[in-house]
Amino acid sequence: MDTYSRHALYELEKWKTKMRKRPSIIDRASKGIQSKFNTVLPQGYNDIMTSAIKTLTRAVLFGSKYITKPPVKNISLIEREKLVTEKTKFYRTTAVIEGAATGAGGLILGMSDLPLLLSIKIKYLYDVASIYGFDVNDYRERLYILNIFQLAFSSKGHMNTVFKKMENWDDYSDYLPDDIHNFDWDTFQQEYRDYIDIAKLLQLIPGIGAVIGSYANNKLMNKLHDTAVQAYRMRILN
Repeated sequence: MDTYSRHALYELEKWKTKMRKRPSIIDRASKGIQSKFNTVLPQGYNDIMTSAIKTLTRAVLFGSKYITKPPVKNISLIEREKLVTEKTKFYRTTAVIEGAATGAGGLILGMSDLPLLLSIKIKYLYDVASIYGFDVNDYRERLYILNIFQLAFSSKGHMNTVFKKMENWDDYSDYLPDDIHNFDWDTFQQEYRDYIDIAKLLQLIPGIGAVIGSYANNKLMNKLHDTAVQAYRMRILN
């Protein structure tokens, strides 16, 4: 194992320890506050967001594979992660511009930010999977992508559940059903909504929406990058 891979493995083990930690009192309180917050949102907003996340995730999940490059083969981990860093810069810039534009556009454009950002994130993960050498034509790899997504944007308790599956993915994937439609879409969309709702609602406020939109999208893409890198290191280095 080369020096870079040894350092990556050290970072991976620290990350895995963090992922295994149980929810703290603050984590549980935050989840309770978010759940309470959801009950005061207009039902129309809830319905639109739920439908948008479910519909768009399915569409992107089944469509992006046709515009993703084949898996990258026969290069080192450091070369792969240089490519991932460059790809992240492109998608992060796209997300920041999109967040600023929709945030500046008032309520109607602001509502469109969530599905647009979701499509950027999922397509980004497709490209990252290919760079790490995994074939997204295999539906199990697309499920792994959705689990990375959940790991990045979920409550601590749900994160623990998802990580446990991902840590033993090769064994777990052998028992996956043959139909990707059996994925738990309800939990997926609710956890994602709980994670980003407040930031996205603030983005609808006139005058500050553009600033909040660009800042929030930048933070969300950075979080997704960090999670994806460690999740694929876990597949390669283990």
